[in-house]
Amino acid sequence: MRSDSSLNSVLGVYRRFSGLRWGLVGLALLLVVAGLVLGLGDGAVEPGLLALAATALVTLATLQRLAERSLRQRLAEADVQRWQAIDMAHRDALTGVYNRAYFLSQLQERMGRGGRIPVGYLQVDMDHLKALNDGLGHAAGDTALLHLTNTIRRLRPEAVLGRLGGDEFGVALIGEGSKPALLRLGEQILEALRQEVLIADRMMPLSATIGAAVAPQDAEDVAELMSRADLALYRGKRNGRSQVIGYDRDMLIDERHHRFVQRELRGALLLNEIKVYYQPIFRSDGTTLRSYEALVRWHHAHRGVIPPSEFIPIAEQSDIIDRLSEAMLRQVCADLPRLGVPVAVNISPVQLRRAGFASRFAAVLMENGVSGDRIVVEITENVLMRAGGVESANLDALRALGVRIAIDDLGTGHASLEYLRSFSFDIIKIDRSYVAHLLTSAIDRTIVAALCDIARAVNVEVVAEGVETEEQLAALREIGCHAVQGYLFGRPAPLALGPDALKAIASAA
Repeated sequence: MRSDSSLNSVLGVYRRFSGLRWGLVGLALLLVVAGLVLGLGDGAVEPGLLALAATALVTLATLQRLAERSLRQRLAEADVQRWQAIDMAHRDALTGVYNRAYFLSQLQERMGRGGRIPVGYLQVDMDHLKALNDGLGHAAGDTALLHLTNTIRRLRPEAVLGRLGGDEFGVALIGEGSKPALLRLGEQILEALRQEVLIADRMMPLSATIGAAVAPQDAEDVAELMSRADLALYRGKRNGRSQVIGYDRDMLIDERHHRFVQRELRGALLLNEIKVYYQPIFRSDGTTLRSYEALVRWHHAHRGVIPPSEFIPIAEQSDIIDRLSEAMLRQVCADLPRLGVPVAVNISPVQLRRAGFASRFAAVLMENGVSGDRIVVEITENVLMRAGGVESANLDALRALGVRIAIDDLGTGHASLEYLRSFSFDIIKIDRSYVAHLLTSAIDRTIVAALCDIARAVNVEVVAEGVETEEQLAALREIGCHAVQGYLFGRPAPLALGPDALKAIASAA
């Protein structure tokens, strides 16, 4: 290494000077002795020799000071070079921040000093980096990550910054014990990211989700501190991303509950406690059965029937959602001959973001000898979809199998018109909130009528959800809605009752 060669050079110079130094000492002593010997005859020391000796000693002292100063300077430069080399060896090649291992060691060193110095910690996750890579290329994703790290450095240059994973970073602020101040920094980072930046020849805003925790209030060690911040980060993701969330103790209670439910769900799959219920969908005449929607229910041994709203969000946090969905699809395939009409299954946005989802879906259909046109896949309008992204590729592959795509709960999200304009689909399902106020709200009636007009223009079907009265049915028929679903026609029920019993329930409703 360069620093080692510099140090060796300095030591070589110092060794050569040491030889010269002892030579000057010897010369001075020789001159003093000679002066004394020459002065024995008359009792006086030769003054010229003493002057020469003094000069030699002064020269020696001067050279000593210069050599020591030069040695200190060269040693300092060599030390700086050595530490710079060590520092660079522990930095991420793309962003220049510390790599995970070195960042953790630095955080451990600072937190290990008796716990007297507070440490503020932010865990920062870049939102939608995979979609950015898929849509615009990895160079665009790299630009986004560089912009994120440069933003943090600009706002807090003294922060210890490390890359923990592909899109995740840790920010440690030594001496920062105020969580409100930490949250303000998080908001400043998000605000700076919202300012458009040039990426892949286009101006666009970025976003991140941030979890915050403070030691020693929230945690006693590094692993605990990062775990607490990660809990807050995940809460931010569940709440819609692009926000900063501070850790609180209730999150730990939620996390333990989630882990408990996950364990219970794994057991439920093994014990066959997961059941499929079916709700009928009729044509707008109210008498012709068109299809069914498959809905999952959990028959817990002690808690009874648990609705999906209580366990699906938890299942989506792990691979349980994949196992749950596959078990449900297999049951639907087995029930299709008895049902006699197509069946719609709901697919989680988490599944659509996974490459290869469509191929696994197709494999289940093939194993059960089910044609794709017997299945409808329902997705929510809030699924993040980008041209060329994984989600689009999965949906295209499903449509190639003959599977029809339905957009569920249309009107509850923020991308309705974008869906209608940009993506291929076969069915739109109008959310029950519009149907509930269809007879009393002119605005809701106008929205439903407009959606039906758009559906006719692009040749897709419309299903109205939440139909509960004959008056709502009549209004929807007048507007031009193709199909209807709701308690007026039947509640979700298991096929164990038999298709005829399902129809009887529908008639009784």
